[in-house]
Amino acid sequence: MTRASMTHRRAQEADQPAPTIPKIPPAQVLPRLAALQTATATELKEQWRVLFGKEPPPFNRPYLVSRLAYRIQELAYGGLKPETRARLEALGEQLDGGNVELRRIRADSRSLPGTRLIREYDGVQHVVTVRADDFEYEGRPYRSLSAIARHITGTRWNGWVFFGLRQPGAGA
Repeated sequence: MTRASMTHRRAQEADQPAPTIPKIPPAQVLPRLAALQTATATELKEQWRVLFGKEPPPFNRPYLVSRLAYRIQELAYGGLKPETRARLEALGEQLDGGNVELRRIRADSRSLPGTRLIREYDGVQHVVTVRADDFEYEGRPYRSLSAIARHITGTRWNGWVFFGLRQPGAGA
């Protein structure tokens, strides 16, 4: 989807009245959660439209199931209080210091600062040190592992794959 079509789609969604999202009785939560496991992709997308009031994202089945499961419980029992949501956002800002690149990386997949990543390539051992906001290689800071992998190999690499932190083709 192009940037222009996304902007057009958002404008169309903004013009439409807010959809009515149904409240879910607590007694229906467990049966609905169990039904998610066997639902087809078409059924999951239809549930997304009903429960979120908008088109589903083009993500994989596990993502849709997990978000729908959360949404079902949220509509039955209530969501996070605004104060809790604001506190979590503030903690997130503290954690990543407003660094958008770090924000895109799941916290549980990020290595802790001080971690040393070692990779042998063409018979040479390469050592990278993870720092709070970037990575250090050969005494120089780099914003991403991909930049370091490109420096080492001379070709484009996914840095997480190059250093063995993720399998090729695996999601974030």
